[in-house]
Amino acid sequence: MDFFNTTLPYMLSGISVGGQYALIAIGYTMVYGILRLINFAHADVFMVSALLMVYAVSTYSVMLFLAIPLVVTLTVLLGFTIERVAYKPLRNAPRMSVMVSAIGVSYLLQNLALYITGGLNKNYPTIPWLSDSITVFGAMTKRVTVVTPFLTIALVIVLVMLIQRTKIGTAMRAVAKDFETSQLMGIKINSVISMTFIIGTFLAGIGSILYFTNYPGVTPQAGAMPGLKAFVAAVFGGIGSVPGAVLGGFTIGICESLIKGMDSILVSVGILKEPLELATFSDAFTFVLLIVILVFKPTGLLGEKISDKV
Repeated sequence: MDFFNTTLPYMLSGISVGGQYALIAIGYTMVYGILRLINFAHADVFMVSALLMVYAVSTYSVMLFLAIPLVVTLTVLLGFTIERVAYKPLRNAPRMSVMVSAIGVSYLLQNLALYITGGLNKNYPTIPWLSDSITVFGAMTKRVTVVTPFLTIALVIVLVMLIQRTKIGTAMRAVAKDFETSQLMGIKINSVISMTFIIGTFLAGIGSILYFTNYPGVTPQAGAMPGLKAFVAAVFGGIGSVPGAVLGGFTIGICESLIKGMDSILVSVGILKEPLELATFSDAFTFVLLIVILVFKPTGLLGEKISDKV
């Protein structure tokens, strides 16, 4: 019973943060699936979404029930604008040029955030109901911890249905399979790519609300570590695969949280008498996992091997 009581809070936290990583990872995996591009600015869009919420509520006194849809809409608009301004003009350029553009957008967003905030930590507004404390099997946690996995799974189901059963989804699958042939067949490539960015940034906006409700400190670098872990989640699950991104997100979230609580868990069952500060390695684990998956299964758990046509 001591083991269960000690482990449960970390499991709940891991499932919650894993769902948030999954929502960010989907943005990476969808863009890569169509453009074969790692959108390095994606994590910074996630951070900007949090700052938009901070300023909407704290500075401009927008009511929360209006601020949430407003911020998500502005986040989507930002993602759409980035695609049109930074990526569309380079559609026929070498991939390296597009990658450099993505890195440039990332640093631009970070520096704009630094200029606006002065580098100071901003407190994310408290969202009623989501931020309320509840008890789950005797463990105290925030309601957002319980809501996140269910909301993540629901959004993924809707996304998979959109990809599998709608005209734009069929176009996305066609473009992901063969970009050039899809263009020759009359598919509006620009519309498909824009829709991909819109969906990805929408999910990043939702993920931002859930993540910063749990971790309310917002800085210009606040998106860096969640973004990196979400990228690893996408690679782990198989970049280009939406279910793979979700699997990777939950796996990394749960493992990371259990490592943070490993000292307490091992002490509770009598394996350790004194803590070993194993939580120090929680971030390192994510990147060790990336190295392992790249060595033994470069396509990820659910990824498909892509053959280049000659």
